[in-house]
Amino acid sequence: MIEYRTFQNSDPPKVQALWRECQLGRGAVDGVPCDAFEALNFGQPYFDRQGVILACQGPRAVGFVHAGFGASFDQSDLDRTQGVICAVLVHPDFRRQGIGRSLIARAEDYLRRHGAVDLFAGPAEPRDPFFFGLYGGSQPAGFLESDPDAAPFFPAVGYEPLEKHAVYQRDLGRTSDPVSLRLMNIRRSTQLAIAHQRQSVSWWWITRFGRLDSVRFQLIPKGSSEPVAGVTVLGLDLYLQKWQERTIGLAELTVVEPHRRQGYGQALVLEVCRRMREELVTRVEAHTPELHPAMPNLLASSGFTRVDTGVVYRRKPD
Repeated sequence: MIEYRTFQNSDPPKVQALWRECQLGRGAVDGVPCDAFEALNFGQPYFDRQGVILACQGPRAVGFVHAGFGASFDQSDLDRTQGVICAVLVHPDFRRQGIGRSLIARAEDYLRRHGAVDLFAGPAEPRDPFFFGLYGGSQPAGFLESDPDAAPFFPAVGYEPLEKHAVYQRDLGRTSDPVSLRLMNIRRSTQLAIAHQRQSVSWWWITRFGRLDSVRFQLIPKGSSEPVAGVTVLGLDLYLQKWQERTIGLAELTVVEPHRRQGYGQALVLEVCRRMREELVTRVEAHTPELHPAMPNLLASSGFTRVDTGVVYRRKPD
């Protein structure tokens, strides 16, 4: 008989075991220690044990769902009108018994009772309170297509695709840097600088990016102190066992408005890749919304290849 209950302090090892047994595909860490779950999920300041529901057969967890909320517009608090299913797992031996559907129904009830008006499935900015660094790679991007059970499950329980995020990677050992006159001129006239701490970060940023090793690279014209572009580099050490190579993630790529569409973004990405190659990093990952007007072309022209797609789902109106 399956019993459904909310999270207890003794549950992290059970969740860890279930995570390992479910084989979630390339975008989920393997061999993750319990303290990583504690730090990145259960230790968050907004963690609510009522939002974590386990399906148990005796002492064993055979299913799990984790629900939370997105961020407010200024990223200073939660926006409880936006509820999100961040993860749902059912052990392979217990599937097609209605457990996943029951977990989703219980998570939706929790979210609605706490104010959710819109319900989403698949964490992605700005609705990514949990699993940052554990699922998705450089940052959550919905449920990945490489996670084979997600795509058929969510439409079956009343969700439809809302948005897609493209996952790109670059093998630093096998791809050469593109060359152009514009890139050569930018490289001669700028320098790469490191800002170990961002000058201004939001509460929401600290709860997610702030829990991973990160550094901010900036591209600064020589003779100036004002950057024209910047990007955050994230250490993805938790993926070392899964991918068997040193990988970093790129996020928050920005170019100052007067300098956009002039090659500075591409130049910055290439300079960071060169620096990472010197640090013996062998792979770089970056995400972008599939419909972003510039990022897919920028990454492709910088030697990146699309390796996966993340899908965010939205609950259909009743």
